[in-house]
Amino acid sequence: MQLQGRTAVVTGGTRGLGRAVAQALADEGAIVVAAARDVEPDSPDRGGRIVHVKADVTVPQSVADLMRTAHERYGGPHIVVANAGVSRPGPVSALSDEHWEAVIGTNLTGVFHTVRAAVPYLRDAEAGRIITMSSLLGRRAMPGAAAYCASKAAVERLTEVCALELAPQGITVNCLSPGFIDEGQGRDLMANEAIWPRLQGTLAMGRAGTGAEVARAAVFLASAQSGYVNGAVLPVDGGVRW
Repeated sequence: MQLQGRTAVVTGGTRGLGRAVAQALADEGAIVVAAARDVEPDSPDRGGRIVHVKADVTVPQSVADLMRTAHERYGGPHIVVANAGVSRPGPVSALSDEHWEAVIGTNLTGVFHTVRAAVPYLRDAEAGRIITMSSLLGRRAMPGAAAYCASKAAVERLTEVCALELAPQGITVNCLSPGFIDEGQGRDLMANEAIWPRLQGTLAMGRAGTGAEVARAAVFLASAQSGYVNGAVLPVDGGVRW
């Protein structure tokens, strides 16, 4: 229970990797505010240690309201996980403005909104923690994933800048970079019989990761054990030969 007494906000925290991270933080004692655009507000989970709050990371006021709600109800927040993300596959030549803007707006601008809204609260929290979420595709290109690759590469640079700026205020900022994970978008990819056999052959461990494996890395970055880790992009990909 190394996160006892801490409050965490996890965007995109009601399904996929976000839900796995929220559950792991709660299992370590944190009160977790799991935010998403489509949720039943205040639906409890994990014995009441996870509560759901409706929020849209593409809307600055919505994110500000999320942080204020977490603070007024539970104190903190002490930990913020900027996980909300979407993907709109398609070649550059055919990618619509709408799809490009949806991905950049959620995956990159949404992280910016989340970090900015969290800082005033984390500044007052002992050992404030921000965790962003990138991807293997933030450092490796994949045809048909222009918007997603660009957004995740930008998240990594944004993380590094925020780490430098916020360290003097006692806030660390680190990034998780999952590989192919059997959750959410990764599960959909694994179901693609035309693509997955080729990708699976690039995995040094020969298998996809699990949401729990990513979540354990998030717990490390959220805890006192990572006190001198700042500005890191931590791959959780089992090793990729690609």
